[in-house]
Amino acid sequence: MSRPGPLRNPVRMSPVLIRPFVPSDEQGVIDVILPIQREEFGIAISADDQPDLRAIPAWYQTGAGEFLVAEHEGRIVGTIAMKDIGAGQGALRKMFVAADYRGREFGTANALLARLLEISRAAGIREVFLGTTDKFLAAHRFYERHGFHRVEPQELPESFPRMAVDTRFYVLVLAEE
Repeated sequence: MSRPGPLRNPVRMSPVLIRPFVPSDEQGVIDVILPIQREEFGIAISADDQPDLRAIPAWYQTGAGEFLVAEHEGRIVGTIAMKDIGAGQGALRKMFVAADYRGREFGTANALLARLLEISRAAGIREVFLGTTDKFLAAHRFYERHGFHRVEPQELPESFPRMAVDTRFYVLVLAEE
């Protein structure tokens, strides 16, 4: 599926710039994600344990998928991705925001999610699934505030890429069939 032209353009929805990932962003993306995983959530994980981080265009930016970054003054401060899993469904992945860019002042998480859902709707995604852990209580509240509803693991599509650490799952219906 080809991407609509206007949606590939960067958009400033908050004090941060929300734009599609480009290969030169790779290290900035890793520099945002790894400290959050390791230091905030205590997950012993490396970039090598996440091969998708070294192959973002091939992993996420295909079909109806996308990977967005939030940039402020030349620094990557947030990420979010949609993995096209077929049949009008997507898996929301890699949503991370640097601690000093969270909250209402910057609105980074809201801006990232809003832009990704806009792009996903335009690309034909009708349902968005995500997995998280029971520990991430703030994430649960964030997703629920944005219309996501909890689903049981057996309700996930077979094509959903489950992570070993995921214990709680959500779905958001973007469009009825």
